[in-house]
Amino acid sequence: MKIIIIENELYLAQSIAAKLGEAGYETEIYSSIKEAMKSSGDVYLLSTNLPGQNSAPLITQFKDKIIILMVSYINNDTVSEPLRLGAKDYIVKPFMIEELLRKIEHYREYQELRHQNLLYQEYTNNLLKDIKLEINMEKINPPSIILTNYPRLVDKIIFTYIKTHKRRLTFVPLTCKEWKEKILAATPGSLLYITDLQILKKAERDILFSMIESQLFIISTTSDIKTPYDTIELKTESKLYDQNEILTIDDYVKFIVNSFQNKFPDTELSKKLGISRKSLWEKRKKYGIFKKK
Repeated sequence: MKIIIIENELYLAQSIAAKLGEAGYETEIYSSIKEAMKSSGDVYLLSTNLPGQNSAPLITQFKDKIIILMVSYINNDTVSEPLRLGAKDYIVKPFMIEELLRKIEHYREYQELRHQNLLYQEYTNNLLKDIKLEINMEKINPPSIILTNYPRLVDKIIFTYIKTHKRRLTFVPLTCKEWKEKILAATPGSLLYITDLQILKKAERDILFSMIESQLFIISTTSDIKTPYDTIELKTESKLYDQNEILTIDDYVKFIVNSFQNKFPDTELSKKLGISRKSLWEKRKKYGIFKKK
């Protein structure tokens, strides 16, 4: 990580650079904002006491970086306006290097977490983008049990719900041996998304419902199980193929026909399925699948 120090008091700048170097950081020193605009760093330590120099262009240009203001006093020009433009924080001179290091580390971790969060959001959106919700989301009112033949459908509902209601999510797969610990460690007020209820025996289900009695949750199951809560049944004939799931021959053929009948002519589609065109026509009739014209 490279830290750009913009300070016209050369002794102070060199002192800060030396201590940051001891902590393992690479540093560069600039006394001119104009010169610093050409730099490339991860963190910018910007003095607000630079006579005759306007820091606004630098803050605007590097607002996606970590900009920490080094101020001699606090007012609108030294703190409020730079923060509004995109600076992350400030530290008052004179300061202990340990305090500065804590701020740098805090914002570094924040940026990494933010990057990971955006990456996971993008991945999840891409994973679920082809799943169509055929339900009014207003019917989803936790606590809820959802019976489905396609768990990914519930995944789509969950992520749509937390985005709409701006809630935190705690994921608790019951296939995990530590599911009880996950429930106990859940952030207060978060939505519990509990999957695979069908794998629990009745005694374990009783323990589960006792633990979450006063919490907000949505539980998915692929088996019709009696619970203390109303069950919403969501089934689909347009399941996406999942490598972790074994489909029946009928389900596989329905999936292939639904997904590829508009991409391949019947001759090629039937060949790929290893059946005749007549058999393909019969299966369409059997499954109620009609080719769009």
